[in-house]
Amino acid sequence: MGNGAKANQKRERNAKQTKTGPTSQIKSNQKAMSIMCQVCRQTFLQTTKAPALTEHASNKHNKGLGDCFPGVTA
Repeated sequence: MGNGAKANQKRERNAKQTKTGPTSQIKSNQKAMSIMCQVCRQTFLQTTKAPALTEHASNKHNKGLGDCFPGVTA
């Protein structure tokens, strides 16, 4: 067996082991958008921290965290 045949066999073996299907996180990120501003209905990831939400509320609406995001604590 020559080196060409060994390389071809290795490629075939690796092709069987590779993950098939989509590898994008777009769908899972869309599902994780669970925090919604009650004024403008903009959604945020569930991992968004209170300072970022407070910044949105004060910059966009001139309101506090509790006015735009009830249930979120600082």
